[in-house]
Amino acid sequence: MTRLQHRILLHAYVTEKSMDEMERQNKLEFVVDRRAQRAEIKRAIEELYHCKVQKVNTKLVRNGKIATVRFTKEYSAEDIGSRAGVF
Repeated sequence: MTRLQHRILLHAYVTEKSMDEMERQNKLEFVVDRRAQRAEIKRAIEELYHCKVQKVNTKLVRNGKIATVRFTKEYSAEDIGSRAGVF
């Protein structure tokens, strides 16, 4: 399953807006495989970072697909972001 997670999640997506969402709304953004579905993204993040995902939103951009992930209140996006390499 580890290989699947790394195929779905390519890397964290860091902008000023995503940093603001991380602090205020407990969200992180990831660049994901263009063919990945929301349920697959959710499962990959939960297994890779050992957390619970509340909601996944996706958007298509010119360079690929970006997933905005909101975590449950028990998990901090800042802690997960540090494990994901945001900082």
